[in-house]
Amino acid sequence: MTQVISSSGHDDMIHDAVLDYYGRRLATCSSDKTIKIYEIEGDQHRLTETLKGHEGAVWCTSWAHPKYGTILASSSHDGRILIWREQPATQWQRIYEFTLHTASVNIVAWSPPETGCHLAAASSDGSVSVLSFENNTFQHTIFQAHGMGVNAVSWSPALVPGGLMSAATSGQTAVVRRFVTGGADNAVKIWSHNAATNSYDTIATLTGHTDWVRDVAWSPTPLSKSYIASASQDHTVRIWTCAAGADQADSASWKSEVLEFESVCWRCSWSLAGNVLAVSGGDNRVTLWKEKVRGGWECVRTIEE
Repeated sequence: MTQVISSSGHDDMIHDAVLDYYGRRLATCSSDKTIKIYEIEGDQHRLTETLKGHEGAVWCTSWAHPKYGTILASSSHDGRILIWREQPATQWQRIYEFTLHTASVNIVAWSPPETGCHLAAASSDGSVSVLSFENNTFQHTIFQAHGMGVNAVSWSPALVPGGLMSAATSGQTAVVRRFVTGGADNAVKIWSHNAATNSYDTIATLTGHTDWVRDVAWSPTPLSKSYIASASQDHTVRIWTCAAGADQADSASWKSEVLEFESVCWRCSWSLAGNVLAVSGGDNRVTLWKEKVRGGWECVRTIEE
């Protein structure tokens, strides 16, 4: 079922709209510098809060997993990341502000809850920051990732392909903390947490795009393979595949298949099951792609706006 919010309450363009874990709340953000929270009940929606604090267009919002509380992160053209938390009596409070980026923060994304409460952010200043929330305090790390700016970030599943089988055999679960970024240098990079230094190291660089990488999406389910999709201004989406048991830290382990489009590709997103990819582009179309039994990818549906 598709629900249309005919009157959003925003005074300018909306850039992001994200449901919480339970699908009961919707957060939207806009060039009007505000974030709005809606309660969703059946086919009805009700505006319950307007969050103000950014000094520029708000590009992205992201809900943390509910095990850590009702927490929402937002990023903006003003170069700041704001963390909001719902207090008793449904009052929202800004609990943290991160201001070390020197240019627009384009996207924020929370890690899988099995790895802890970590927020990755991608900025036009070329850096990525990771904020870690523990014992009601935030720690951070920030590092250069793409020389010409970072446009996108997406976390990997907490388990690598085959991890569930290994856990069943050994009785131990090997959790990984990794994410992928896409940049204005046309590259896709995979980063892994280094526990010894509490920092993030590049473990693979995937090349092939000939223009800015606008979005990346790591398939959320550890199937028999790892899948990463990257959408680019070069009118292509690349689906990078790494087989179970292969070394994700070896760039050569990642094989890509190219999906060609007639216009720029802006966003890509995997289904919750991790086997269907949605792609949106400059032609105002959303296409759904699925892997064929004998290999390759096929478009199974096209939605025109």
